Amino acid sequence: MNHLDALPANFRWGAATAAYQIEGAASTDGRAPSIWDTFSHTPGKVDNGDTGDTACDHYHRWPQDLDLAASLGLDAYRFSIAWPRVVPLADGRVNAAGLDFYDRLVDGMLERGLTPFPTLYHWDLPQAQQDRGGWPERSTAERFAEYAAVVAERLGDRVRDWCTLNEPLCSSWIGHLEGKMAPGLTDLTAAVRTSYHLHLGHGLAVQALRAAVPGARIGIVNNLSTIEPASQSDADLAAALRADGHINRWWLDPVLGRGYPQDMVDLYGVELPVRDGDLELISAPLDWVGLNYYFRQIVADDPTGPVPNFRQVPGPNPERTAMDWEVHAPGIEELLLRLTEDYGVREIYVTENGSAYRDTVTADGRVDDPERTAYLESHLAACARAVAKGAPLAGYFAWSLLDNFEWAYGYDKRFGLIHVDYDTQARTVKSSGERYAQLIAAHRARA
Repeated sequence: MNHLDALPANFRWGAATAAYQIEGAASTDGRAPSIWDTFSHTPGKVDNGDTGDTACDHYHRWPQDLDLAASLGLDAYRFSIAWPRVVPLADGRVNAAGLDFYDRLVDGMLERGLTPFPTLYHWDLPQAQQDRGGWPERSTAERFAEYAAVVAERLGDRVRDWCTLNEPLCSSWIGHLEGKMAPGLTDLTAAVRTSYHLHLGHGLAVQALRAAVPGARIGIVNNLSTIEPASQSDADLAAALRADGHINRWWLDPVLGRGYPQDMVDLYGVELPVRDGDLELISAPLDWVGLNYYFRQIVADDPTGPVPNFRQVPGPNPERTAMDWEVHAPGIEELLLRLTEDYGVREIYVTENGSAYRDTVTADGRVDDPERTAYLESHLAACARAVAKGAPLAGYFAWSLLDNFEWAYGYDKRFGLIHVDYDTQARTVKSSGERYAQLIAAHRARA
């Protein structure tokens, strides 16, 4: 049996991107700054001083990019909509030119046989909303739902599959607790309040989407990791439980109807700003759950470190990506089965999975990336094993369609199936992209 035979016949094959990472055109057609424009233009925040001002110039080159996606045999495309392009300022006025761009983009996908999977929030909060307090304030969740309603009203006649949030862990913990992502705060209270209001915004957006789009299929995307203790000591075992709470349970439990994990509420020591009806909104039924997976985390107790008092220990596998992330394909299988068996999720998408390596363009114009190809194959095989064991996996979106602005790492870290020369904006399908196309074609031939 082929290692992908377990994948269902109607399996969706896709790739993913995010607006600030590829669009460029940062001040074009009424777009206003986001927190990532501000952060990336702050000296010392992003490697090499890189910004998303131009990125892949996808705003102007989207027809070519969608052609390339279709040429790989993809049948789905996960992209994000830039809030500061649609509702740029805090006054709530809609920017027609911004909506028109996504209108054209969705039509372009459908013309090429690509099912649109828009994400409403991939970290690019309008700076005008940040200036009013940002995600630590409840009003931002309410403004998010209003923006979601605007987008749904315009695109809902053609878009059925919706994602509210991408990786709220990063927005909350990395952006507000660790300070390594926009808006660059290091404040536990702000981080916990942000996490709560992101969840509330998700719930309010689900409500808005269901009102505007009959038959909408709605999900949320979390980046999860398998957690292992560095040793069997009581201290490391307790650290692993805290790490699981911080990285996984805090993001899954409230959305999937379990409420916030009490051990983590106690650990953070921050009162959640819960109002009557909030938890019901946050746990509104979903049609699917998205899993972003990149690495496992091996953790040790760190009693002198910041809450939640654990530190990562390098994994034993010597194979690492350019991000210095351990390659550990069994983790994606384990997480798919956890979502299935522990949480009872009835439909799952792998919404991101991929690897950065130091690509080289050869003299004949090729980009051979055997490490990324091996990563792709091993993780897809792990997905298939999970399906064989009962995981309801409905599709896989490789990260990423294009090399792009990789947040605080700038442009040095390349995750794309398609190489981008940032000086010329030339696109070249890498050997990993060619292999992905072969895997897709082979699966369809057997289906």
